[in-house]
Order: sequence, then structure tokens, then C-alpha cells
Amino acid sequence: MNIKKHIPNFLTCCNLLCGCLGIILASQMQLTSAAYLIFIACVFDFFDGFAARALKVSSPIGKDLDSLADMVTFGVLPGMIMFQMLGGFYYCSLFFNSATFDSDKLVGHIAAASIALIIPIFSALRLAKFNNDTRQSDKFIGVPTPANALFIAALGILFEKDFVAKVVDSFHVAYDPNYLLFIFIPTTIILSYLLVAELPLIALKFKNYSWADNKMRYILIISSLVLLVILNVAAIPIIIILYIILSLIENKRMSERSNM
Repeated sequence: MNIKKHIPNFLTCCNLLCGCLGIILASQMQLTSAAYLIFIACVFDFFDGFAARALKVSSPIGKDLDSLADMVTFGVLPGMIMFQMLGGFYYCSLFFNSATFDSDKLVGHIAAASIALIIPIFSALRLAKFNNDTRQSDKFIGVPTPANALFIAALGILFEKDFVAKVVDSFHVAYDPNYLLFIFIPTTIILSYLLVAELPLIALKFKNYSWADNKMRYILIISSLVLLVILNVAAIPIIIILYIILSLIENKRMSERSNM
């Protein structure tokens, strides 16, 4: 029995396990623990592909298994975290335990929280496009699902630390929980759109290590390390935004070079 051909699939299954455990934790409002499982899953997601290439044991089954695992961990789990941040389970419990079933306000809150469910839907579309898009061999078209999940995971941690309330309080403004709806609903819609947008993004794949050919990659890596040291988890959303901005700059630079 050739053990090495099963190593990448084992790592992919570890990714899937993290996603399943994270969904359970998120359903119990343990968003920080669920977020850390996304971080761990990203490590498994990196090394399953690395192992498959290094051991030369890539297979169609491994590719399909990877997408299925990513759908759970980087699609359903971040959707669950966002659903919780929008008060989904809280309002659902009120709905089913309240005698006032016709409360428009209650139903409205549940409907607003359910917007978070477009995250797994667009993640599925993103993964399906990636598996069938030959243009994505050396770059990404649209934000990768792990990057999207990391963005939401960081928001989940900040949410549990009452980050928004503290920021609002620093401006000496009365905090209202409804502020979260005005922050997280647009965020959900924008992130979902970016998953499937025709937006070429740089991949961290180095054909060589020269500064001229990899300027944006080096800037992204160095900036990310500095931001993580200074801001910790709060740096992750900023890094994802920086990644998109640098990709746009790189695309413009490549377009100008090709037109010369």
C-alpha cells in the first residue's frame, strides 16, 4: 500500500474537520474559537497542495476533495460566523420562543441576518469557477475563498472583543447594536461579490525572486508582517484590502507594459 499518495488527502480531511468543528462552535456563539479553526484550516489547505506537488501524487479525487473541504471551511463556516454576528441565532430563538410570531421587527431582523447565507452560496460559485477556469494557473480571478474566510474570521474575533462598541465609544457617541447591521450587511454583500468578480489578483507564486518581477508580492509580504506585529488580528482585513489594491496596481502596470 502506497501511504504517501494518501498524505495530501489526509491533510485536506484535516481542513474539513476544522470546518465542521468550527461550525459547531459558531452555532454556540464561540466565534473566536471558530475563527482560529479557520486559521488552522488555512495551514492544512496550503500544505495539502504543497504535499501533492512535492510527492507528485496529484489526482482528480484530491482536487474534488479539496473543493468540498474548502466549501465547508471557507464557505459555510464564515457564513455561519457572519450570521451570528448579525444576530441570526439570537433572533431565531426569540422567534420560536415568543408568543408574538407576527412581529414585523423580529422577522425583519431574521431576514437581515439571513443575508449572511449568500457567503456560502457565492463561495460555491467561486470554487466551481476556479476548478474550470484555465486562466487561474498563475493568478486568481476574484478573491480566493480562504482570503474571504480569513477576513470574516478576523471580524468574528473583533466582534467578540466588542471592537465596534469601543471604536464608537472613542468618538463619544452613544453605541447602538444596530450599527452592526450597517457594517456587516454591506460587508457581506461586497465580500460575496468579490469572490466571483472578474478581478485578476496576484498569486504568491514566484517564478524568480527578482525585485522587479515580484515588487507587489514583496510589498504585500513585508506590509503584512508589519501590520500583523502592530495590529495583530485586526490587521487581517487591512491585509486583504491591501492585497486587492496592490493587485489592481499590478494589473495596471502589466496593462501599460503590454501596450508599450
